[in-house]
Amino acid sequence: MGRRRGSRAPGTVVVVTGASSGIGRAVVRAFGGTGARVVVTARSTQALDSVTRECARAHPRAEAVAVTADVTEAEAMDRVARTAVDRYGRIDVWVNAAGVGILGRLDTVPPADLRRLWEVNVLGALYGARAALPVMRRQGHGVIIDVASVLGGVIVAPYMGAYAASKAALVTLDETLRQELVAGGDRGIAVCTVLPTGVDTPFFEHAAHHTGRRLRSLPAVATPERVARAVLRTAARPRRRVAVGPGARMLPLAHLLAPGPLRAVIRYRTERGYLDAPGTAPDTTGRLYAPSADTAAVAGGRHARARTAVRRAAAATAVTAVGAGVLGARSRSRCP
Repeated sequence: MGRRRGSRAPGTVVVVTGASSGIGRAVVRAFGGTGARVVVTARSTQALDSVTRECARAHPRAEAVAVTADVTEAEAMDRVARTAVDRYGRIDVWVNAAGVGILGRLDTVPPADLRRLWEVNVLGALYGARAALPVMRRQGHGVIIDVASVLGGVIVAPYMGAYAASKAALVTLDETLRQELVAGGDRGIAVCTVLPTGVDTPFFEHAAHHTGRRLRSLPAVATPERVARAVLRTAARPRRRVAVGPGARMLPLAHLLAPGPLRAVIRYRTERGYLDAPGTAPDTTGRLYAPSADTAAVAGGRHARARTAVRRAAAATAVTAVGAGVLGARSRSRCP
């Protein structure tokens, strides 16, 4: 791999899409904490104003400039790239964190909503990469990081088909782009795919809902900050794919070993645990077509830190119990 500027060095130039809320906003804060110079973009000018202030407060050398733009417009992404180059002279890291969600059966979700989701989650990332690549080719280095999902691989869940299909397309897009970069001799540019499990962001509050069923509870989640730390590590040491969050590594393994039972468990928990009865919620388009504005936030209020602490305590208790059992068995085996 060619020369790359360390992503944790003060002065690193980073572009983050979807920066107004959720993972994108957490990523901006994380890079800001390293003293980076960050160009942030999203549809909400109001939210971006807050993001730039947060970034500047994170480190004495951190800087942030906001560009209000929609990732579904290729020209807008070109404008974001030009802003970074005009202001800072280069782009070291480009993070595609913009994303939207839909809950609903594939045969009942309105076609317009499906199209909008595809444009944001897939074309938005592609337009971002296309804007960044000419700059990175000229400078001979760069890292493109796409925030996909563990649902973009082998794991699927009912009513999340449209979202999962878009993230699977993003995974394939990244694989193809890597091949094309190597074939073209652009070995100084890395393309990395981050695959989180559930994350405590406003995702479900912002998602379009077409199930007619109120969300009752949700699966285990990671904090946005945990994903942001993974993005920082990936920018510093690029890897093809990075799994983040509870079960991110175990779920694909479980699917490989027992795909049928795993699918049955996911269906059961979705139907009986996560969703209420039919007719308990109206259809909405969420934030598919409107900026997040005053609903923008990093966390989604699902108490991921507390749930993580409980999971870790339970795991530690289980390990201790197993260890005690093993030691006890060994002790008994040595008795005359």
